[in-house]
Amino acid sequence: QVQLVESGGGLVQAGGSLRLSCAASGSTYNINRMAWYRQAPGKQRELVAAISSGGSTTYADSVKGRFTISRDNAKNTVYLQMNSLKPEDTAAYYCNALEVVYGTSYNYWGQGTQVTVSS
Repeated sequence: QVQLVESGGGLVQAGGSLRLSCAASGSTYNINRMAWYRQAPGKQRELVAAISSGGSTTYADSVKGRFTISRDNAKNTVYLQMNSLKPEDTAAYYCNALEVVYGTSYNYWGQGTQVTVSS
């Protein structure tokens, strides 16, 4: 089992920055990938950025060049640095951990943190 606790959301003006944090606890040694997703009202949840245990990163086209995902393995924490925020970035942001145990995958989710970008 993995528990995820997010922090760092809030209200910011367009062009501003925020940094989200996600602290993982529990069976973190089996975590293969950590990621951030977001969901805006009336829309499907979408992948924002992901980082593998080896450090490889993936970004949604809409955030490339503006957002950076990183992880501190010693602290079992993943971060999402969000710069040049736009109103369309407004959403609930969810941390996700993918655990792989004997070939079986398990997804864990945080409770979500709201990011609101005003124009």
